Amino acid sequence: MSSAFRTALDEIGAILGRVDESRVDEVCRLLADANCVGLHGLGREGLQMRGLAMRMFHLGMSVGVVGDMTMPSLGTGDVFLASSGPGETTTILTLAKVAREAGARVVVITAQAESSAAQLADMVLLVPAQTMADDQGEGRTSVLPMGSAFEGALFMLFEIMILKLQALVGISPEDMRSRHTNME
Repeated sequence: MSSAFRTALDEIGAILGRVDESRVDEVCRLLADANCVGLHGLGREGLQMRGLAMRMFHLGMSVGVVGDMTMPSLGTGDVFLASSGPGETTTILTLAKVAREAGARVVVITAQAESSAAQLADMVLLVPAQTMADDQGEGRTSVLPMGSAFEGALFMLFEIMILKLQALVGISPEDMRSRHTNME
């Protein structure tokens, strides 16, 4: 295994090792109890959020991705879950305000605990990784480019969250598989 490959894997593992698992559990309970969950992220974070939405759908949860034509309206009893590594993405700030005004709970996944997005959230899940906000100069902490450390950590975090959600909602692997599309 090359040095860069090992370094990147070690970095992702160290990031996940600093995520507060009790907070992950709180977020999962909130998601499991929600009537509907709307997910949002931009760029590569958005791709990770779409993957999470797909697995939540496989769990039988009511879930939508903001921007898709099938995204339901959010309101009381619902959750808006957004990923914003730098925490200053104007789209997410606006959508969080819309969700909150409609009565939905707002959960933000970010690397910046003091960011504007974190300040708007009812709950923050901190993923302490390099993002585009701190990928240059002395702020750089990863061998990976730009926000890749944050995005890679999201993928693994979301897979663990799905395992936790699976237990919370009582869905078997077979039930999940039965909801996978046959239109491929």
